[in-house]
Amino acid sequence: MFETLTLYFQYPFVINALIVGILIALCSSLLGVTLVLKRFSLIGDGLAHVAFGALSVATILNFANKMLVTLPITIIFAVLILRGGQKIKGDAIIAMISVGSLAFGYLIMNLFANSSSNLAGDVCATLFGSTSILTLTSEEVFLSVLLSILMILAFAAFYNKIFAVTIDENFAKAVGLDVELYNLLISVVVAVIIVLSMNLVGSLLISAFIIFPALSAMKIFKTFRAVTVFSAIFSVICALIGLISSILAGTPVGSTIVAVDTLGFLICWLIGGLRR
Repeated sequence: MFETLTLYFQYPFVINALIVGILIALCSSLLGVTLVLKRFSLIGDGLAHVAFGALSVATILNFANKMLVTLPITIIFAVLILRGGQKIKGDAIIAMISVGSLAFGYLIMNLFANSSSNLAGDVCATLFGSTSILTLTSEEVFLSVLLSILMILAFAAFYNKIFAVTIDENFAKAVGLDVELYNLLISVVVAVIIVLSMNLVGSLLISAFIIFPALSAMKIFKTFRAVTVFSAIFSVICALIGLISSILAGTPVGSTIVAVDTLGFLICWLIGGLRR
């Protein structure tokens, strides 16, 4: 096994996949705690389907860097979900946008796909992230690393504000915080994380990538800081194990990582039960 890993680590695309995968796992776990506590965790699922629709349009238009199309559209819909949630219940608007975007994206790919294109393969790769993490270009790696670092710095800079908005919005308003502004910041950051995660786990598995680390941490720890720190560590370890297992076993990257996350959650659930 070690000889096989040493052989694979000689290839730049494997190193790129590990770097991007670990950074995305770290970013998604940080805001996963906030989304779960605000009972808004399904926003990841809704925005993932929006990103799928945007990616379908970018694919049909033959954009070299599809992220330039996918990222702005996903951010716009993140803002719309936030604004629309004030008039329509949050889960209803997420479900509406999620289903509509998924159907639109698949319809576009069917209507405009070339006869020579592998439609089933493209859809599978987009939905489940089967091989795209191993085919990242140097530009995509650079952009992913840059955006990941910006997300981590933004979370660190506004940690206290995000904590206040997450725990009690009414208290945050009472002490003078602009709650709508910080909710908007959270939505934009989540949109960026969703777009980055599509190459790793695909649009159908992103919610698990965000939720499992947070839920696992909550089974063991009770304070916001401890849950956030453990969630980040848990997510990075599971992503690393999943990526290496995927490379060695030849399994889909996204599904393998989520399977490891699920196993890790069960272990944390047992540990939490024993502690209680």
